[in-house]
Amino acid sequence: MPTAIDQELIEYLAGFVTPNKREKIAEVLAERTDYVTVVLEDIYQPHNASAVLRTCECYGVQNVHIIENRNAYQVNPQVAMGSSKWLDLHRYREPGADNTRDCLRNLRARGYRIVATSPEIESHTPLDLPLDQPTAIVYGTEEQGLTDHALAEADVCLRLPQYGFTQSYNISVSVAITLTTLMQRLRAPDFSGQWRISEDRFRELTLAYYRRIVTRHAALERRFNEEREERHARERSV
Repeated sequence: MPTAIDQELIEYLAGFVTPNKREKIAEVLAERTDYVTVVLEDIYQPHNASAVLRTCECYGVQNVHIIENRNAYQVNPQVAMGSSKWLDLHRYREPGADNTRDCLRNLRARGYRIVATSPEIESHTPLDLPLDQPTAIVYGTEEQGLTDHALAEADVCLRLPQYGFTQSYNISVSVAITLTTLMQRLRAPDFSGQWRISEDRFRELTLAYYRRIVTRHAALERRFNEEREERHARERSV
């Protein structure tokens, strides 16, 4: 949770951020959400991995959880277009561990409903998927989809309607289709859930974003801390 010191630091670093960038960051964070998150299990094609991040960032989804049991997750900077800079990427890649289980159980413990995507299981679509609690949408590999273990760990399943011969969408397209509908539903006037980030989270991400764009922020923060200690020392001596 941010402290008074964090707020002072935000105000200090704001002096090194242009007014236009400060305004843009505030506008973006006003639309950010932790309510919906995306989970990727063993995605291995850099183009798809990068396109998913770009889609999540554009739709305001702040957190992406990356499971690496067999495949390392690699980002193509030309496709991601800097989107990963603004996201929180949570990576599960402990050698020998059941990273799928650890990721999904961690999310469930934090209040998320685990939603497995599969074209072969009759279940919810993005139009009727329950959104009465935070939601984690889980996607599998490009060729095989989710593992049986991921499907077993899920609370409900999600499918995207298809009307052609091809059995599945590209994963980056699947994420885009799903988020298009879910984000519209969250932002609808009749949605009663609290999907926007909290004030504390707003400040936390403001500080994180300032750090990502301010050159030599570490040196500036050291100076900030030194000046703050000197100020407090003078106050104590009075």
